[in-house]
Amino acid sequence: MPIKAVIFDLDGTIASFNLDYLTVRAEVRSYLIHNGLPASILASNESIFDMLKKTEIFLKNSGKSQRTFNKVRNEASSIAEKYEMEAAKTTGLLPGVAETLAILKKMGLKIGLCTINSDKSTGYILKRFNIAKFFDTITPRNKVKFVKPDPEHLEATLKALHTNPKEAMLVGDGTRDMRCARELGAVAVGLTTGTNSEKELTDSGANYITTSIGDLPILVQTINKRTRARVKNRKT
Repeated sequence: MPIKAVIFDLDGTIASFNLDYLTVRAEVRSYLIHNGLPASILASNESIFDMLKKTEIFLKNSGKSQRTFNKVRNEASSIAEKYEMEAAKTTGLLPGVAETLAILKKMGLKIGLCTINSDKSTGYILKRFNIAKFFDTITPRNKVKFVKPDPEHLEATLKALHTNPKEAMLVGDGTRDMRCARELGAVAVGLTTGTNSEKELTDSGANYITTSIGDLPILVQTINKRTRARVKNRKT
């Protein structure tokens, strides 16, 4: 199928990657332990989302209500948001982002944003660099229960864009993006502008690898040209 929508990650893909994840994880882990979670089940190197999954299971097995977990999750999210807002004030757009978004828009493509950041920090970055106008839909972490690599996150974005996964391209710098796209059958494009290597991105399911977001318009055109050629060949 031809590409009709391009969906982006945020940190490391559109904006520079400057969030202190180690500190965020440490503070969230400390908060959870303070609220009764056994330290033994919370690894210091796992994401806050993995910690929260374990928290939900632990609280459920302990007879706690969903309301209790929601309160804990909201507080953990607030901790992360504090650091995200600090990072948002000092981050910068990666080279070619605004120009590429404008070109994709002129090509008639739908454009989405699928990010593990909060809506507040995401909105701040998009407004700061005047690029919110390019996006048809934005799916921050608080709009879904499970974030990337869980397919629910990308599914919510695709639903808002009214787009079939096979007609969409997910662009990101992380393995969670590649795994999420692979799960749904979307085209996965790995950018080597973040913390993951080309090999890590490829092993996680990247269909294409690029070092610059500016390569995307030509990549979309190439994929769509090949698609049209295959359709024409089948007809003849």
